[in-house]
Amino acid sequence: MASAVKVGGERLYKLHRRGEEIERQSRPITVNSFELLSLDSETATFTISCGSGTYVRTLVADLAESLHTGAYLTTLRRTRVGHLTIENAIEPDDLSSETLHNHIIQTKNVVSFLPVVEVSEGERFGVCNGRKLGAFGLPGSYRVEAGGELLAVYRDEEGEARAEVVLCAGVS
Repeated sequence: MASAVKVGGERLYKLHRRGEEIERQSRPITVNSFELLSLDSETATFTISCGSGTYVRTLVADLAESLHTGAYLTTLRRTRVGHLTIENAIEPDDLSSETLHNHIIQTKNVVSFLPVVEVSEGERFGVCNGRKLGAFGLPGSYRVEAGGELLAVYRDEEGEARAEVVLCAGVS
């Protein structure tokens, strides 16, 4: 109930904060590895490699239930998200106004793995205002660029391309 998953248009954690509990549907997740690192009389330490949308707290609770016992997370440490790893992270105390710009990841680099669709300069206005486009026939999300500039991330749905995230400023 404490997850950010939406049910009926509302995030579960908001319902949870109001003391409401609703039935939740199971959904498929991807677990690439789930390894027990250590175990003592009270604590188990795991490393898990999983896909986005995996709620690790629920995964651990489900594991405990399958073993007819109880368990809960006391600590959760994310060591990798996509290509971003903890080895490349820096401590917040090491950031300053002088060095901050050296650690900002450019948006285009974050989504560089997505296929790209180039639109004309004339279509830029519509994209920057989040307008639907004709479908491009690509599965999943893709970048929309004009002149090599990242404008938005779109997805084909029901025969048209719809904006998921618009990154350029619209003009009226």
